[in-house]
Amino acid sequence: MALPETASADWIDNRDALQAWLAAVPADAAVALDTEFMRRNTFYPQLALLQLGWNGRHALIDPLAFDIGDALQPLLGAGPAVTVMHSASEDLETLAPLLPDGPHILFDTQIAAAFVGMGLGISYRALVAELAGAELDKGETRSDWMQRPLTASQCSYAALDVVYLKTIHEQLVERLRQRGRSAWHAEDCERLKRRASHRDGDPQPQRAMRGAADWPAARQAMLRRLLSWRDRSARRLDVPRPWLIDDTLALSLAQQPPASLSELEQRGRGQRALRSAQRSELFALLAEAVSADEIDTTARIPGHPQGEAKKALTEMKQVVDSLAGELDLPPGLLCPRKALEEYVVTAEWPDLLEGWRHDVLHDRLGALLPG
Repeated sequence: MALPETASADWIDNRDALQAWLAAVPADAAVALDTEFMRRNTFYPQLALLQLGWNGRHALIDPLAFDIGDALQPLLGAGPAVTVMHSASEDLETLAPLLPDGPHILFDTQIAAAFVGMGLGISYRALVAELAGAELDKGETRSDWMQRPLTASQCSYAALDVVYLKTIHEQLVERLRQRGRSAWHAEDCERLKRRASHRDGDPQPQRAMRGAADWPAARQAMLRRLLSWRDRSARRLDVPRPWLIDDTLALSLAQQPPASLSELEQRGRGQRALRSAQRSELFALLAEAVSADEIDTTARIPGHPQGEAKKALTEMKQVVDSLAGELDLPPGLLCPRKALEEYVVTAEWPDLLEGWRHDVLHDRLGALLPG
């Protein structure tokens, strides 16, 4: 498949060609990687294209033509190669069937850019303009990547997503070294990998439903049970979670379970994946009493800070802003507001603030907790 001269790449549609391309890459190389995927009517993202780049060579790999399987694992999943990606969270989820634990060594350029003073959440296009002096076309952003054949414009767009990662990576590595932030960046990349590898879902999904923070413990445990069922079922059926139960209905059912199957059917109308079999399963789940063990193992939902906690939150935010200024880091990178709110309400140090953030923040913020 021919590409414009600005973004030439090998089109790979069989396993032998992929393995030959990978075999030419040194074990300790820095390999650029990106994906194109679709996620319209499914729980799992559908990999539509895989882009690789190394030392001026680029490849567009067609996962619809053959089973990539574990071909990437020896080089990227287990060896010393560095996998260079930009804003990798969704790509890591898409790649989970190919790299179950993610790349062995991940270098996320968006995270790196934040550590070197380029702002939080910078786009690949902006990063290319800043570090490579090139302007990228956004024309294929909403393209249908499942269609075949791909157009020359689609292929060029996809290839350019990895073409500039080499020079971006080299510059960011040096800037991280100069600022002494290499270890912090590596730690955040590992955190990103762990988050993406949670294939069984969040064990405490109710914690995201802050509207239920003042519910009794038994109702929160029921909400957890319902949301866990929704997650398991959505994965099994490969449908978006809201197609089974949207958040509004989940809260309503957990707070006031239906008295009959017909009532559940009536209340669940409009949930396109909540079929007869799922309704029966859900009704039985909601009808079963919450056990003491369920209540004990259900983490309480953190509410919004009130009173002294709200005052402490303001003081903590000032400390974070001041420290962020001293470290030349975006405040949101140093300490996301969500984590700060959770800490001031629960007085339990959030997992999100472990590692280097704990060393920097724990003593300062702990001293501000309401008495």
